[in-house]
Amino acid sequence: MSSSVSPETDPRQTGTGSVGTLLSVNVGMPKDVPWQGKTVFTGVFKDPVTGPRRVRRLNVDGDGQGDPGGHGGEQRAVFVYQIDSYRYWERELGRSDFVYGQFGENFTIDGLGDDEVCVGDRYQIGTAIFEVTQPRVTCFRVGIRMDDPRIPALLVSHRRPGFYFRVLEEGDVEAGEDIFKLASGPEQMTVAEVDALLYLPGHPRQHLLRALRMPALSPGWQASFRALLEGAPGSGNAGLTTLSPPPAWPGFRRLTVTGIERESDTVISIRLEDPGGAPLPPARPGQYLTVRIRPGEEQRSVLRNYSLSGPPGADYYRITVKREHAGTASGYLHTLLAVGDELDIAAPRGTFILDQTHGPVLLISAGIGATPVLAMLHALATEHSDREIWWLHGARSSRDHSFAAEARTLLAALPNVRTYISYSRPDPGDRAGRNFDAIGRLTASLLSQLGPPRDAEAYVCGPAAFMDEISAGLAAIGIDASHVHTEPFGPAPGLTPGIASMPARAPHPPAGPPGTGPTIEFARSSLAIPWSDDYASLLELAEACDVPVRWSCRTGVCHNCETTLIAGGVDSGPEPVDPPADGSALICCSQPRENVVLDL
Repeated sequence: MSSSVSPETDPRQTGTGSVGTLLSVNVGMPKDVPWQGKTVFTGVFKDPVTGPRRVRRLNVDGDGQGDPGGHGGEQRAVFVYQIDSYRYWERELGRSDFVYGQFGENFTIDGLGDDEVCVGDRYQIGTAIFEVTQPRVTCFRVGIRMDDPRIPALLVSHRRPGFYFRVLEEGDVEAGEDIFKLASGPEQMTVAEVDALLYLPGHPRQHLLRALRMPALSPGWQASFRALLEGAPGSGNAGLTTLSPPPAWPGFRRLTVTGIERESDTVISIRLEDPGGAPLPPARPGQYLTVRIRPGEEQRSVLRNYSLSGPPGADYYRITVKREHAGTASGYLHTLLAVGDELDIAAPRGTFILDQTHGPVLLISAGIGATPVLAMLHALATEHSDREIWWLHGARSSRDHSFAAEARTLLAALPNVRTYISYSRPDPGDRAGRNFDAIGRLTASLLSQLGPPRDAEAYVCGPAAFMDEISAGLAAIGIDASHVHTEPFGPAPGLTPGIASMPARAPHPPAGPPGTGPTIEFARSSLAIPWSDDYASLLELAEACDVPVRWSCRTGVCHNCETTLIAGGVDSGPEPVDPPADGSALICCSQPRENVVLDL
C-alpha cells in the first residue's frame, strides 16, 4: 500500500492539528574522537543546520553513522529526541550546557514523548513521511558526547531513550515545521514500554507476544523478543545475548579419571566420573568442561576448555584432548595422567548447543573440531532423529581422523544422513570410498557443489580460518547468518564498536606494578592477574591485558560483555539495569570479591 498523502488527506490541507514541532535538524559526519587512550570513530556529534534538508531512505543529507550495524540502515534512518527530555536531564544532572544535537539526534522535537509515541505510528514533517520503528539502542558513544559515561544506563532506567524513524517517503524538512500524525501503529505499545520490555527486568509473555504483532518493529528487536519468548524463565536476558544454561555446580569439583582411550596419533579421550559413583549432571550436546591442571609441583595451575565428545545424557563425562606442540596442559594429560587420578573440573558450559528443532542440521568440522559435533551426533542418534543430517569432516589422513569408526556407527543408525569426508594428505593405505570421499580440504566452493539445504542449522568447529571460510560459504549459498553457529577453541573474537583497529597482541600482564587483590584468571587466554583497584571493572583489566572482550554500553545495559563466570564471585558497581544469568557476570560493571575465573 502506498504511503503517499493526497491533498484530500494531507493534514496540513485538512486542518488536522499538529502533535509537535521540529525544533532543530542536526547532522554530522562520522569522525575520529580520542577516548581513554583509544580512537573512536563515531557520528554521535551532530550540529544544527538551517534551511530545508532532504531526508532520504538511509539518513538526512549531510549526516552519517559511524556504526551502521548498530545505528544505521532503513530501520534507523533518523534518530529523534525530545526537548522535554532535555529539560528533564538538565534538572536530573544539574547541567545547563546542552545544545541541539546533544544526544546525537537528527531531529530535536517538541512533543512526541517516549511514553506517548508508539511503534508503528506514522508522522509527516514537511514533505517527508516517517514511521516509528524502535527505541534507541544505547551505547557508550552517547556517553562520550555527553561527557558522562552513566548516560547509556540512565536513558534506559529513566525510560527516556528516544526513538528511530524509518523514512516511508523521502522529502524536505526544516526546523520550525509542525509534526502531523497520520496513523497509529497496531497494539499501541509506546517506545518507553518497548524499551523497558527488552532492557529492564521482567519480560511478561503477553507483552512479548504483543510486541511481535507490530510489523513496523525492526527485525533486530523482533529477534530479541522471540529469543526472550523461547528462553527459560530466570535464565537471564536471552534477548540481548546468547546464554549458556545455568551451571550444574559453582566453581570446581574433583572428578576421577576412569578411562583414557587413544583416538588417533595425537588425540586421546578421557572419561571422568564422580569419585563416589554418583551420576554426573547431564551436559548439553556441544558444551565444554573447564579443567584445572597442575603440570608439576613447581608450576602454577593452568586452565583449559575441552569439548565434551560423549553421549550428553550419560552419567559420566568424556572430553577429548589433542596433543599440542609444547602444550603444557595437553602434554601433561597425554603423558602423565593415569586412570585413578583426579582432576578439578568446572560444570559443563557453553552456547554451542544443538537446537531442538526438526529442520535439517549440518555438522561441519575439521581435525579436533569434530569433538563437540560428535556429541551432537550422539544426541541425534540417541533420540533416533529423523532430521536430515549432514556430517562433513576434514582430516589429513586416517591416522589423524579421530572418531572415524564411532561416527560411522552413529550415522548408520540414523535414517536421513549424508556424509562427506575429505583427506588433505591421505596415507598410502587410505582408500577413497572406504576411508574418505575425496582428496582435498573442506572449502566454501565445495559446500556450493554439495548443495546443503538452505533452511538448515549449521554447527561449525575447527581452526579459526576454517570456520571463517565455511561460515562465509554457508552465507553465500543462502543460509542465514543466525543459523550458523561456530565454536572457537581459543579466545572468542572481540567486539569493540567504533574503536580503531590496533595490531593484535597476545594477552599479557598489564603494565605497571602488580595488584594485591584477588587473582583474576582468564581461562581461554592462559593468564592469571592479581586485581588492582586502579581498574574500575573487570572489563578494564581485561583490556589492559589485551584479552579479547565484547562490549557496547559499558554501563550494564546491553549485556554484550556478559561473560561466563567459571568460579568466584563478583560485586557490581554500578548495578546493572537487568542482572546477568546465573553463572555469568557483566564485566563492564563488575569487580571481584574473591578469586575469579572468567571464560575469556
